[in-house]
Amino acid sequence: MLLAKSVGASRYVYNWGLTESQRAYELTATRPGLREMMSQLLELKKSECPWLYEVSAHIGQSALKDLNYAFERFFKGLKGEGPMSGFPCFKRKGERDSARLYEVELEERHIRLPMIGRVRLKETRSQRAFDGRVLSATIRRRADRWFVSLAVEREREIMLRKRVEKQSDVVGIDLGLKNAAVIHDGLETRVVETQQALRRNLQKLRRLDRQLARKRKGSQNRAKAKLRRARLHYKISCLRRDHLHQLSSSLAKTKAVIVLEDLYVRGMQRNRHLALSISDAGMGELRRQLTYKSEWYGSTLIIADRFFPSSKICSGCGVIKDTLSLGERVFDCDACGLSLDRDENAARNLRCVGLRALELPEGLREVTPVERKALAPASASVKPASVKQEAKAGGSRRSTRGITPKDVMVQVRGGIDHLTENQRPRRLE
Repeated sequence: MLLAKSVGASRYVYNWGLTESQRAYELTATRPGLREMMSQLLELKKSECPWLYEVSAHIGQSALKDLNYAFERFFKGLKGEGPMSGFPCFKRKGERDSARLYEVELEERHIRLPMIGRVRLKETRSQRAFDGRVLSATIRRRADRWFVSLAVEREREIMLRKRVEKQSDVVGIDLGLKNAAVIHDGLETRVVETQQALRRNLQKLRRLDRQLARKRKGSQNRAKAKLRRARLHYKISCLRRDHLHQLSSSLAKTKAVIVLEDLYVRGMQRNRHLALSISDAGMGELRRQLTYKSEWYGSTLIIADRFFPSSKICSGCGVIKDTLSLGERVFDCDACGLSLDRDENAARNLRCVGLRALELPEGLREVTPVERKALAPASASVKPASVKQEAKAGGSRRSTRGITPKDVMVQVRGGIDHLTENQRPRRLE
């Protein structure tokens, strides 16, 4: 099949380029550049691999460009010039098979690919309301199904930032495991239930794993069992992604300001009791979708600091609770007597972070007790600690205070905020 041959050629050139780069680095302590690798690829086609002429020349060139980008990203991470990225790895057959092609023509029901020909599509061009000039096409194989992604150049209207005109335009979102999201907009609290796509299909997935383990390696029955398991994994990912797309689209289209907290998902997954539920929740994917959809629809995304104690702060008086275990689902404030679900309390605190970041006038929004305390001057009187708080602290008299706007620094759209050193929690819950 020409599609399978194309992704196989892309994988072969990528692995060949990685091998040659490692060999050259061991000998000369330098890595060959992209142009040098292109020249070596041309010699490889003429001598050892003439079968590469059976596929489009764009496939090999794109594979080497991807490899060069992977090396650049890795070295920038080491120098501190960008996010940390791992060293490029070899590609295995059947895992994320893909190839990129240029000079593509899109018809109503078909797509023309160079050296492959006319391929029928599952959807029509009019059904997807396609518009624009096609720059490139990336073909992928997953669970024995073929997909094509088109890079398109088109004019798009730039959305202006939405103005905050009412209280419900600013929302705080607390992500969790019991509930996928708790959303508070100042008027009401909405609870989004978890999809649990993986957990609901976990028993079936384990049965397919056992069936696969019994099959002899290299047999046709093993290939069929592996395909059945891959299709189930694909179904689970589609269910999860569809749920997250619906949630992120509804928020980006209807809300002007969205406040999320910066969760360390990778560190949270180290808890073996919660790792499966955390992976199934897709918290990082939801933040990724909200990042680009907020740009599309003109909303503002604010990311609270990773160490901001949203669950420990009382949304009524602003007092920070010393300890709050994961088993305590209800937040009880010893200072003002507020009793509230911990997720709703966190959502309210995150919304207050967004309100302080925007510095809205008091006439446009409600003034809650925590905001009155935050807007008060630093020389204002501080409420003394209660008897219960003094007893927990071992009898030592200790005062608590709310968070002032100077203590919370927020950077809009992808930035971070942090508390002063004396307000940081002792541990990350």
